[in-house]
Amino acid sequence: PVSPQLAESEFSPVFRLLTIFAYGTYADYLAEAANLPPLTEAQKNKLRHLSVVTLAAKIKVMVLFFPKFSFRWDCLMLLTIIFLQCIPYSVLLEQLQLKNVRQLEDLVIEAVYADVLRGSLDQRNQRLEVDYSIGRDIRREELSTITRTLQEWCQGCEVVLSGIEEQVSRANQHKEQQLALKQQIESEVANLKKTIKVTTAAAAAATSQDPEQHLTELREPAPGTNQRQASKKTSKAKGLRGSAKIWSKSN
Repeated sequence: PVSPQLAESEFSPVFRLLTIFAYGTYADYLAEAANLPPLTEAQKNKLRHLSVVTLAAKIKVMVLFFPKFSFRWDCLMLLTIIFLQCIPYSVLLEQLQLKNVRQLEDLVIEAVYADVLRGSLDQRNQRLEVDYSIGRDIRREELSTITRTLQEWCQGCEVVLSGIEEQVSRANQHKEQQLALKQQIESEVANLKKTIKVTTAAAAAATSQDPEQHLTELREPAPGTNQRQASKKTSKAKGLRGSAKIWSKSN
């Protein structure tokens, strides 16, 4: 309730200067400097710092960042969208009414040390890259824009959430299919084991033998088989040695 009274009183120039520090820029002050109180050099630099913050909020460059190890669900790949706040030196020099780049860089360094913003000076590309900046006061007419931006952000979150839920549902279906297949294979293996056991038991009963003993006999060769094979190998070796002796005598 006090603000309208100040705007219409003899202190209206001071009130207007206050609103410029709250919402405006250094260019706004220069446009009305004749009707406003003069500023000290420290006050000018403060307003210039706030002007850089306003410019950083208006100028943004969208960059798509693909992580080295991107996370994929089927055909869904998540990527990071980074909005770089890049302000060309030419824009800063014009808006802040500075004479050269040296003054501009000194001003930005002061703003960084004052924790007004964080960023880096790209001297090769002649621009300021802002990573973070403080917030400024909001005009009433800007509330609708902020509300619309938040609604769009909520809608985007709902779309992403819907996509994630769809991928989770597909993953759960795939998991259920794999579990069903595993149970089917295990059931078939169990039935096959039972069939083999029944068949073995029937064959053992036909020969009046214990089923386990019958299985052991099927797995292991007969006791005399190894001895007969060994004797055959020995006789073959003796025959070869004898033939070799005969051959040497004939020569």
